[in-house]
Amino acid sequence: MTFRKEPISGSKRLVSYYLVCYNLVSATLWFCLLLRTLFAAYFTGVQHVFADVSGYSKCVQTGALLEVLHIIFGLVRSPLFTTVIQISSRLLLVWGISHTFPQICEDSPAYTLMLAAWSIAEVIRYSFYAFNLRQNFPQFLIKLRYNAFYSLYPLGAGSEMWLIFKSLDAADFSYPAFGYALRAILLIYVPGFHMMYTHMISQRKKVYISLGKRKA
Repeated sequence: MTFRKEPISGSKRLVSYYLVCYNLVSATLWFCLLLRTLFAAYFTGVQHVFADVSGYSKCVQTGALLEVLHIIFGLVRSPLFTTVIQISSRLLLVWGISHTFPQICEDSPAYTLMLAAWSIAEVIRYSFYAFNLRQNFPQFLIKLRYNAFYSLYPLGAGSEMWLIFKSLDAADFSYPAFGYALRAILLIYVPGFHMMYTHMISQRKKVYISLGKRKA
């Protein structure tokens, strides 16, 4: 991640405005999902979270496919491979697991933990991107962006793996080929998580080095 410094004009300014709006809207949608998840868990119990927020979570996460288009059309400079991996894994959870086997998620604390971890991480990420585009960084947001992932990523990935594991029997019974695919996915989940985790650690180092140079 590099901090924007250069002035923008013309069509680039329009793209910048669009991306600011996109990131602010996305941050708001994920914040709403976080609130709905926490309220449902607190007031009605974990067993009711799925019924309350599953439809909304599918819409919000599916909307993240726009990020792939942003990269393909050159609107942002994020790595395509890691973006596709992250979005694909989440779409697997909201459509391949929770939509196909709702009984797995209906009363599972892992589902609530997963949504909470996703939501917090995305509120931070999209807010950070919006401020980046406006060239205005609150220090607390930089710290959140490059430190919160240390706990949020393992919590989210662990919850995802648990839900996939719990769905294996249902998949074997209803869609045997899907069951084999889920087992293959579990095998690559740990190295995939390691790749994403170390990518963020690398980004963190680059950002803090950049901040140190700017202060010097």
